Amino acid sequence: MSYKTLGVLAVSFVAASFAAQAAPYLLVDASSGETIVQNEATTPWYPASLTKLMTTYVALDAVRQGRLTMDTPLTMSMRAARMPASKMGFEPGTEVTLDNALKMLMVKSPNDVAVMIAESLSGSVEAFADEMNATAAKLGMRESHFVNPNGLHDPDHYSSARDMAILARALLTDFPDEASLFDIGTLQLGDQIIANHNGLLGRYPGADGMKTGFTCPAGFNIVASATHDGRKLIAIVLGNPSPRERNLEAAALFERGFSDSTRGPKLADLPASAQKEPKDMRGEICSRRNAAAIAAGEEDMMKILPAAATVSVVSHGKTGAPAPVMAVSPASLLLTQAIRPDPVPVFVGPKPGWTGPVLAARETAPAATPSDASAFANASAPAAAADSAQSAPLALMGAVKPPPPAAPKPPKVRKVAKLYPSHALKPKVKKANAQ
Repeated sequence: MSYKTLGVLAVSFVAASFAAQAAPYLLVDASSGETIVQNEATTPWYPASLTKLMTTYVALDAVRQGRLTMDTPLTMSMRAARMPASKMGFEPGTEVTLDNALKMLMVKSPNDVAVMIAESLSGSVEAFADEMNATAAKLGMRESHFVNPNGLHDPDHYSSARDMAILARALLTDFPDEASLFDIGTLQLGDQIIANHNGLLGRYPGADGMKTGFTCPAGFNIVASATHDGRKLIAIVLGNPSPRERNLEAAALFERGFSDSTRGPKLADLPASAQKEPKDMRGEICSRRNAAAIAAGEEDMMKILPAAATVSVVSHGKTGAPAPVMAVSPASLLLTQAIRPDPVPVFVGPKPGWTGPVLAARETAPAATPSDASAFANASAPAAAADSAQSAPLALMGAVKPPPPAAPKPPKVRKVAKLYPSHALKPKVKKANAQ
């Protein structure tokens, strides 16, 4: 389907189950920061694993500051290893370079690796969350507050479509040499092939990033980027009822954006939302689905609606009045069979020949396994990370795990019988009275 066919001023994917629910979405020009279409873009929302884009930004910024390198090994702690799925499942003590950890983070979206990055970089999850919030303020993300590096649900952990667009633009603008992190279709770890959860990659022409996310309170979220004729757009879709519909809405937004040159206000100029608390989508998303289906939510990315099905695309005039609905075949937006490039290899362990420090958490991990991120919010925040003027390999030397001390040998016990007469070892027994 040509872009002209979908040449309307605004577009929204409307699922039957969400007929009365206007979830946030946003389409923005990556170069100028001008919005093309948006709905509730400044409404607070639970970001789920979109959080890992901020984790990646903080990590790349630390590399830019000279605090560590992409080859610096990070260490999996007990706390990180006990994170719930999605996860890599590495044993505590496993070392992974930052470069490999970030690739895993963007493709598999492992919660354990996100915590490993946070603890190794800042010493603890709580200290890393402080860095995340400081970075958000610096970037102008007004509706965001982070308490963990992976997006596991916490009522105090939220963002917005506008803020996610600001973050996505900052990643592409500030770290252009690392843009390939967000465009990896599959990874190869040993004999294991790991597919990206982003169902647009290889299916929507020009799609080249970035990250998906899912929890029951958040719904199915995506930050997606696509490029045509040298022009890059960023689409944000939050709170969708399924990964399929999320992908189709993002694709429809791209179709709209690449077909029209109309521009709206810049991201910084979008008005604040009257809604102050994120909406909990648990009832709409998960109340009728079993635990296995929910856990497999992000693994269901590759399934596409039947070709006979249609997507409702609603257009709006400049005044916001709804225009007629067009029926669009999903097959015309997304390829049925994904086109996958060769897998990108990753490995566990330090890079051969590495002689620098190995970073790790500086605090003892909690014993409990969190079912969500509430444990992070209840923990007291430790002191801030080392002075940024110092380089991380020096400032974080205390994070290097020393080898465990050897267990002391038990003292030799001499036999008492050789020191005392044998009768001295016989206890005196009093005869008990009969009962």
